Amino acid sequence: MMGGDGCGPGAGLRYEARRVADFLVEAASDGIIVLTGAGISTASGIPDFRSPGSGLWERIDPMEAMSLASFERDPAAFYRLALASWLPPLLGAQPNAAHLALARLEVAGLIRGVITQNIDGLHQAAGSRAVLEIHGNVQHVECRRCGYRGEAPPLGTERETELPPLCPLCHAPLKPGIVLFGEQMPPAFYEALALAQECAAMIVIGSSLQVAPAAYLPELARRLVVNNLQPTPFDTVAELVVPLPAQELWPEVVAELAERGLVSQ
Repeated sequence: MMGGDGCGPGAGLRYEARRVADFLVEAASDGIIVLTGAGISTASGIPDFRSPGSGLWERIDPMEAMSLASFERDPAAFYRLALASWLPPLLGAQPNAAHLALARLEVAGLIRGVITQNIDGLHQAAGSRAVLEIHGNVQHVECRRCGYRGEAPPLGTERETELPPLCPLCHAPLKPGIVLFGEQMPPAFYEALALAQECAAMIVIGSSLQVAPAAYLPELARRLVVNNLQPTPFDTVAELVVPLPAQELWPEVVAELAERGLVSQ
């Protein structure tokens, strides 16, 4: 809902920011965890996967582009398709105002940390420290043969002759350090479950909450806020539902809290 004092979109944004700021102040002592999805990174130039009319899966087959079976069948073809579709926007992307705002809220002690479904590493780049990446991170690679893990080598269309990257220890193809379709969830997911159970409140930002098992995490929250442009299955139980762009809402929330002396200027 967009009600509030004043008129025009600016007044509506300020009203919603005050409501979210109030929630943060009320719930901080009981513990607040933030769950983020693709919608927080679209302002950084990274398309999401499922939005009607613009989602990546409307243009490519996810089971071909991001499945373990596809990688194991032909690692070089997997990387060529990745470089032609979903990978380039992730390479060199920069944090936007929403990522930076969450980092400031963590420093101020108003949130415990971030659980993210994203693989872009932008929360850490923005300065967040307590980040659980439940789908992994594209900036890393791993070897399924010997267990090696390391930083991803530079990738680009001019280097297709060097695809796939090979393990420096056993020379097997290196898999991107992300959870592909057909893989089990990593230990970070179970850490996220424990953290969500510890915290009394959860704020969801930019997630459709339709992808299991991450979609089950809000069920653990006693208090819930949803900031997503599209409706989610949890809107009816959320304390606040704010359908505004994250990169607009969260800097305004931080500004409101800074006026109250709760976030450093």
